[in-house]
Amino acid sequence: MEDSEIKSFVKVWITIFSSLTYCYFVSKTIPKGFLRLFSVLPVISIFLYLPLYLSSPHFGGNTAFFISWLANFKLLLLSFDHGPLYSDPSLSFINFISIACFPIKVKQKNLHKINTKSSWNNYLSYAIKIILVALLLRAYDYKQYLHPNFILFLYCFHMYFMLEITLVIVAEMVKFLLGLELEPQFNEPYLSTSLQDFWGNRWNLMVTGILRTTIYEPIQPICTLIFGKKMGLALAVLYTFLVSGIMHELMFFYHSRTWPTWEVMWFFALHGLCLVAERALKKSLGDRLQLHPLVSRPLVVGFVMTTGLWLFWPQLLKSGVDERAIKEYIVLGEFAKALVKDTWVSVAGGGRGIDS
Repeated sequence: MEDSEIKSFVKVWITIFSSLTYCYFVSKTIPKGFLRLFSVLPVISIFLYLPLYLSSPHFGGNTAFFISWLANFKLLLLSFDHGPLYSDPSLSFINFISIACFPIKVKQKNLHKINTKSSWNNYLSYAIKIILVALLLRAYDYKQYLHPNFILFLYCFHMYFMLEITLVIVAEMVKFLLGLELEPQFNEPYLSTSLQDFWGNRWNLMVTGILRTTIYEPIQPICTLIFGKKMGLALAVLYTFLVSGIMHELMFFYHSRTWPTWEVMWFFALHGLCLVAERALKKSLGDRLQLHPLVSRPLVVGFVMTTGLWLFWPQLLKSGVDERAIKEYIVLGEFAKALVKDTWVSVAGGGRGIDS
């Protein structure tokens, strides 16, 4: 990773913090509505442009996800006094900036109790996932001996592990620095018993919440009014998945800098249609469609992975993003090992100096 990339990363995030400072004062001085929306639109445009200054899949990809998608949607909601940036009483400046630019959601007060045992189980789970990522990186050294479909299978786990680990690291840093109690980002998606359970309750819950508030809830009453309740609910779900598909295409563009082939859009369109069909079957058949979790869980995970291998991954693989990302993982891993080693040598040397 070049020094110029790190310098660009610092400049980009200075711009982000400056822009969000402006948005904080806009929310304090301009009443909700279209005037506030017009006031934050320049920032939304800047946030769409900033990731183009970064070529790293990790620096650029995470910045795009945090800012070009999540922060922009939060600012749209803030324009009308909705979403995580709106609070009564209003958020402090530091909390506003943190919630705006990081993928976190603050728990509602008095609604959640901290379960120490559960927290330790979570930390153990994350430690295991970090070890598994290290094993996956080692397995990629033997890619030439592995079947391409098996490599894609490994990529599915890699994406899930790294996405959850990245979001957890960010959340834990914010939690430590600001003392906020945060909602979890994932809820064991491999235990999903239906597509509705997977997308609504378990997978990437920050995105789920933002899409629900920004797209589904505003569109659903309009669709219901025009097409009736049953069709309105179905169309609102489809529109939400289509917007998710568009945003994922944008994220893939930031990663690869190649024009979309729309396979990712079709992935989310397919899942939206299947989720609508699943809900309709549940409503019509009731308990007769109730499958044992030992049956439903493999079916759901298998469907998600199979359609992902078919439609989600090819666009990234064609652009070689996977190879660049793996190389960056190795470089970052070597840097982390060297940093730990240097820190240990410094500490040990200091200890010997004190003893002597």
